[in-house]
Amino acid sequence: MNRLPLILAAGAVLAGCATAPTKLTDFTANSGSPRSAEQLAMRFEHADLALRVDPATRSIRGDATLTFATSAELSRIVLELDRNLPIDSAQVDGVMLPPSAISNPEGRLYLTLPAPLPAGAHTKVRLRYHGVPHVAKRAPWDGGFTWSKTADGQPWISTTVEGEGCDLFWPCIDHPQGKAERIDLHISVPAPLVVAGNGVATGMDEANGWRTYHWRARHPSTYGVALNIGPYEMLSGEYHSRYGNRIPLRMWYLKGHEEKARGLFAEFTPMLDFFESRIGPYPFGDEKMGVVETPHLGMEHQTINAYGNGYAKSPLGYDWLLHHELSHEWFGNQMTNADWDDMWLHEGFGSYMQPLYLEQLRGEREFQSELFNHRKSLLNKAAIVSGKTQRIEDVYDDSRGGPGNDIYTKGSLILHTLRNLIGDEAFFAATRRMVYGTDQPLPGKFVPRYSSSKEFIALCNEISQQDLGWFFDAYLYHAALPELLEQRSGDQLTLTWKLKDGGSFPMPIEVRVNDRIERLSMANGQGTLQLPPNARVTIDPASRVLRHAPHIDAWKAEQNQSKKKG
Repeated sequence: MNRLPLILAAGAVLAGCATAPTKLTDFTANSGSPRSAEQLAMRFEHADLALRVDPATRSIRGDATLTFATSAELSRIVLELDRNLPIDSAQVDGVMLPPSAISNPEGRLYLTLPAPLPAGAHTKVRLRYHGVPHVAKRAPWDGGFTWSKTADGQPWISTTVEGEGCDLFWPCIDHPQGKAERIDLHISVPAPLVVAGNGVATGMDEANGWRTYHWRARHPSTYGVALNIGPYEMLSGEYHSRYGNRIPLRMWYLKGHEEKARGLFAEFTPMLDFFESRIGPYPFGDEKMGVVETPHLGMEHQTINAYGNGYAKSPLGYDWLLHHELSHEWFGNQMTNADWDDMWLHEGFGSYMQPLYLEQLRGEREFQSELFNHRKSLLNKAAIVSGKTQRIEDVYDDSRGGPGNDIYTKGSLILHTLRNLIGDEAFFAATRRMVYGTDQPLPGKFVPRYSSSKEFIALCNEISQQDLGWFFDAYLYHAALPELLEQRSGDQLTLTWKLKDGGSFPMPIEVRVNDRIERLSMANGQGTLQLPPNARVTIDPASRVLRHAPHIDAWKAEQNQSKKKG
């Protein structure tokens, strides 16, 4: 791997033909490395990003002006940018930097300043760059550009950068807390292509066979900024929110897909109403709820969710992908985890919203069926939360020792267990406070915020008026599920909780005895129940508590053996 700094002369011109991109450095390929001291001392006020995207050469040319406020004296500016996008020129507050002041050894870009910036300064950094951006091999599971074509051969382009980060196509602070307070995007593409972007459309210019689309968004999540380019047509509508505001609805789709797109578009309103009734106001009502058809499966790009599910019909009567990506407007974009170690707050809540939606749409059977689908998938190889700073792929990839897909399904089942433990009122109140930072969110009265597992635990403790440390310690910080031991002796049933790593676990449990439900408090991790003769007994008949299930483990082991033989 070439680790030499990319230092180019100021004002260098774009080469006549694009060169093949090199392999990403480990630093660039993994979003969420700790921020540098300089980045911790910068507040990202504004990003103004002009990008020329050329499908013919699969290259880009960028001109980014970034505005920061400083909280300490700085002798250099530190950003992230893939080395495949060399810098042509760099200016700080209008002063051109010499080549010797620009270095990018690993994908972390250093700009040495001609004079130190004092604390309390507001500085503008302008970077011009070009290159062939990294191509995603299997979007959205790995990041980069997707250069696709529509059925009639027109360019169809998208970006997905959740795992690798915003630095794959623009200079940014590649950390969940690296959000700019505002971003203006000016995306130039060959006419008559269309750019569906984040936030609010502010116009389009056309000249010399090129179109430039202008978009503006506030507090965009770092990986939520996306490019979506194609020969799109658009559906428009409006959602009359239960909070009194009106939210623009937009759907960009490919020609020939209008009928199916209208079917998907019809799902926008009931889904929005569900989230608003359960959680609170749609966070970006002054911008839009947007969805764009993409050549990859999907991604929660802020106000412009990527959708590539092929408008597939479901026996459940709703589009799961649309629902899941929409959930991230609340859990991911409005509330962003402060560190990727807490990614379960995005994916666990997003996943739990789906059985809750099915409960509203279809009833108890579909609700429980979806929860059981979650239960069958659990790996339980690593704790959901490690308690230390993590890069995003170290969380998503179980082969690296992370929890992997458990952040989705185990996260969902942990939340279901918590809800049954503390009750709906406390559960949704804690969730609302985590998402909005207030008990009574109203449109226009809140801004996106950061949260963490620790904050959510504190909110649950406060609102439920219980000390739930034992609950979260067992479920979040340990991989193995609690085990419930049963002992039946004559007319007495004894239940005992056992944690693999020891500790207290006073989880109440319901027991159905014949046709009567008994609730054991399990105050010391144990409970007893007197049984009538020949009693029929079912432990946890409503499946309220996530626990070890030997029969599921045996089934999974057999499934794995069958795969190996196959």
